[in-house]
Amino acid sequence: MCAPHRAPHPPRPRRLVRPLRPALPAAGLACLAVLPSLAPLPAPPAAAQQPRPSAPRPVSDAERRVSAYLESVRDRPEALRAFFRALPKGGDLHNHLSGAAATEFLIRLAGEDGLCIDLATTTAVPPPCGAGTRPAADAAADPAFHRAILRAWSMQDFPPGHSGHDHFFATFEKFGAVSEPNRGKLRADVAASAVAQNQLYLESMVTPVADGAQRLAEAVGYDEDLRALHRKLLADGRMDRLVAEARQEADAADAQFRTAARCDTASPAPGCDLPVRWISHAYRGSSPEMVFTQLLLGMRLAESDARFVGVNLVQPEDWPVSLHDYRLHMRMTRFLHRIHPRAHITLHAGELAPGLVKPEDLTFHIREAVLTGRAERIGHGVDLRHEDDWRELARTMARRGIAVEAPLTSNAQILGVSGDEHPFPTYRRFGVPVVLATDDPGVSRTDISHEYERAAVTYGLRYPELKDLARASLEYAFLPGRSLWRPGTVRPGVRPAPAAPCRRDLPGRGTPRPSCARLLAESPRAELEWRLEAAFAAFEDAGPQGVTAASPS
Repeated sequence: MCAPHRAPHPPRPRRLVRPLRPALPAAGLACLAVLPSLAPLPAPPAAAQQPRPSAPRPVSDAERRVSAYLESVRDRPEALRAFFRALPKGGDLHNHLSGAAATEFLIRLAGEDGLCIDLATTTAVPPPCGAGTRPAADAAADPAFHRAILRAWSMQDFPPGHSGHDHFFATFEKFGAVSEPNRGKLRADVAASAVAQNQLYLESMVTPVADGAQRLAEAVGYDEDLRALHRKLLADGRMDRLVAEARQEADAADAQFRTAARCDTASPAPGCDLPVRWISHAYRGSSPEMVFTQLLLGMRLAESDARFVGVNLVQPEDWPVSLHDYRLHMRMTRFLHRIHPRAHITLHAGELAPGLVKPEDLTFHIREAVLTGRAERIGHGVDLRHEDDWRELARTMARRGIAVEAPLTSNAQILGVSGDEHPFPTYRRFGVPVVLATDDPGVSRTDISHEYERAAVTYGLRYPELKDLARASLEYAFLPGRSLWRPGTVRPGVRPAPAAPCRRDLPGRGTPRPSCARLLAESPRAELEWRLEAAFAAFEDAGPQGVTAASPS
């Protein structure tokens, strides 16, 4: 999911932030507070049982003990919440920075920045606060005013059973004036939440220098010959200057983050050590020249700046321009991928449901993203079973290792798709890698722990299957370096096998042997995967007492 914009122009850019050194201490079992704002989870549908592998995977005694404890607390909401908060997670690979920060934090920033609230639209606007507006700072002392903003800027108290599609997307324009100049501060809030929930890694989506990209796109105009359009954007160093501007923007936001998180002081916030990488947005509801310009910018950043890893197309997939230009956008990503093969591609595709678009629009979006768009991961992929020959498509995704980023709460709120109607168990049954994600957790009033809990409750997942999901989120992340695991062994229902350098080691336990230690030193991916295994080992060794002891009374 992503913020929409008022056609035909994109919203102002979400300021870019910069990742830090990839050092991260082993996750502990602290910070197990229950979040009362989260909506209760739905009861598991009768037919939505998690498919089991044909040959049962080996399960250790420690895994059996944790699984037994999980079963014992399924009807105890606070204990269940504490369990999932303590559960080690890998990465969140589908996250939009502007929609990820807590809404209460956004309201506070609006007050600190001296912004006003338009009382007719509940939109943050620049001062002075004239007729029809009110200072955002008033929300600190007026609970009713604060509640009105909270409801307008998030899914808080949204009526169940109603489509949240329009309300969800409308929130981004309402708090855009807050999020745009405060990317570093938003990063600090999001990182703090991730670390508190034992999350090890984050890939988040932002829009580098959207205003500059818009100016360049308008100056160049559109050319149906993509090669000619590419040459025009590169002419006279124009794209080089835009890349430099984006990197300067990232530097400024990084400095803001380090100040907000106290990273250069004697008491840095834990979020300072959370590894973060950025995926560049391209606005699919924009003109073709704007989409192409943003895709090119994102790919050049991904190949020249380690803070960036790839590109994505965002905004509602059901918007008229998004539908009309869908195949064109796939051709653009394919064309640019040939020029920039080291830039990763993940695409929002199949974030659709019957009734939202014409039936024929449900039949090809995921397939086009996979076969034409060269997507390495798919965001949402909800309409899988409406695609033409969807079983063959699922087998292709499994064979190629194309992972699906599944934000279950977002899919339920926006599309009304959950339980039996969601393809989550279908993907897993076909061996397609699935990773749980948050999408816009600030807007959705959720977090990564809640997504794991929702998956477990809805689909009857056991502890080993939760480990599958966490491992997949690092295996299919856009991290550099070799994997800790042998190729093809991180998939649903399979205990992964260590790669050759670590074949004599038990990942996460003890001191790695020299060959394995070299792999961990050379590969950020393998290092994080080892740390995840160490976190699992600590979680299992602590046992139920380690969780309940830290739980709220």
